[in-house]
Amino acid sequence: MTTTEQTPATAAGEPAGTARGRRPLAALAGLLSAAVALGVAELAAGLIGPASSPVVAVGNSVIPLTPEPVKQFAIDTFGAQDKVALVVGTLVLVGIYAALLGLLSLRDRRMGIAGIALFGVVGAVAAATRPAGGILDAVPSVAGALAGCLALLALVRPLTLAVPGHAGAPAAEAPPAAPLERVRAALAGGDRKGGTLDRRRFFVTGGVAVGVAAAAGGGGRLLQRRFAVADERAAITLPRPASPAAPLPPGADLAAEVDGLTPLFTRNGDFYRVDTAITVPQIRPAEYRLELAGQFDRGRTWSLADLLDRDDLIERDITLTCVSNEVGGGLAGTARWLGVPLGAFLREHGIGRGSTQLVCRSSDGMTIGASTRAALETEDAMLAVGMNGEPLPVEHGFPVRMVIPGQYGYVSACKWLTRIEAGTYDDFDAYWTERDWAAEGPIKIASRIDTPAPLRRFPAGRRAIAGVAWAQTRGIAAVEVRVDDGEWTPAELSPQVDADLWRQWVLPYDFPAGRHTVTVRATGADGEVQTDERAAPFPAGSSGWHTVEVIAG
Repeated sequence: MTTTEQTPATAAGEPAGTARGRRPLAALAGLLSAAVALGVAELAAGLIGPASSPVVAVGNSVIPLTPEPVKQFAIDTFGAQDKVALVVGTLVLVGIYAALLGLLSLRDRRMGIAGIALFGVVGAVAAATRPAGGILDAVPSVAGALAGCLALLALVRPLTLAVPGHAGAPAAEAPPAAPLERVRAALAGGDRKGGTLDRRRFFVTGGVAVGVAAAAGGGGRLLQRRFAVADERAAITLPRPASPAAPLPPGADLAAEVDGLTPLFTRNGDFYRVDTAITVPQIRPAEYRLELAGQFDRGRTWSLADLLDRDDLIERDITLTCVSNEVGGGLAGTARWLGVPLGAFLREHGIGRGSTQLVCRSSDGMTIGASTRAALETEDAMLAVGMNGEPLPVEHGFPVRMVIPGQYGYVSACKWLTRIEAGTYDDFDAYWTERDWAAEGPIKIASRIDTPAPLRRFPAGRRAIAGVAWAQTRGIAAVEVRVDDGEWTPAELSPQVDADLWRQWVLPYDFPAGRHTVTVRATGADGEVQTDERAAPFPAGSSGWHTVEVIAG
């Protein structure tokens, strides 16, 4: 008697291996459907605008809801790439969500379709309700959701095909149905326990889905380039300032002499960037308008050409600092700025005596609350139009941003500035103050060790300890360094250029072999000595002495 080997089967007659094999493919179906949805959404965003992309819109909505410690962690960890990290994180979550929807679709396709529709609604609402959004911004999310639903139906169908003779199979061959009826039948279809798996059909359909996603997504990214204003920016010729920056004294920059020391000026491409814009606003120079509103005697709207044609432009060397900068951090940089003197500009329009806050609005809806007193009384405060000899880079606020020396950027450096409202702190809480950051943000005196780098091993003997120190509007009078438990030793300072500009410092030191602790502190021109009291950036800026561990020998 011959024994025939039997394949294990489910209760409904489906091979157990087939049942297990469908689940990974169902998860893949969800991922491919999400790729199609996002690709089609990007294509639609190429027609409407980059900010209407559902990933960007949802990401922009998530940022205000993110707890401050999480934001600070992202800035500390990723720096200027924090927005990229957010987008990648969003895509990872979308991928997990899509895989789960694919698995749910094995039970009931309607669950998968409902899940994609929900994500489409979230994206549409986020895009349409953003400060600079409109009803058309919802179109990419809606179009992407529809495409994702169709892709999911097509991909799940080969995983749940009915087999004649099995439970759930039709008794006889049905005549071809109309397209609309086929969609209705697909939506109504659940998991067929007598179903089989058509891998070939699944992978062919999956290949088509990959092609559609890639073509639509790539085409969308190409179309979005038409919104870029880089060429129009490059065509602008900056006027000569009525008041140029002071000439640099000989030997002003010590970076050429000390390896690892931060240069006196920061290249535009290296300048730190911390903001909430996932996509950089693209404002055409010819369309730019700056509106003055609120407590002004004479409100007015200015074009970029109006600002560039003024005869009172100033040029100044100013160090900017982010309030999120940790002790020893790199969120500070110096540039030669060109702009309209802010105090004179505000007085020219009759700013009200009762104004305590300037609500500065960005083109993307961001609000920055600047102190009216600081704007009026800080000598070199300006509406900046140029940075290091060229128009503002797009990512740094082109066409116009505000710069108020001595104030952290979150209360002084509104980028893509389109509106200034003179009011009071009682009238309005700007974006950061609404999140419990201090209403006013004067920069604390700070110093940083650039070299030797922490835990870096170098030969014992003489080596330069060097870095930068800043106390904008006051200037730096002295920098002292302590190695291990030794005495504080004065460092050599770079020549004084301007109180708003940081100063480099250098101290040659003979390191014996071993591990050493190096600490730095600065003294402002007003006599204030940098405090050793440690404070986190939230809510008013970090403080404390910068200390590094180094290894000689």
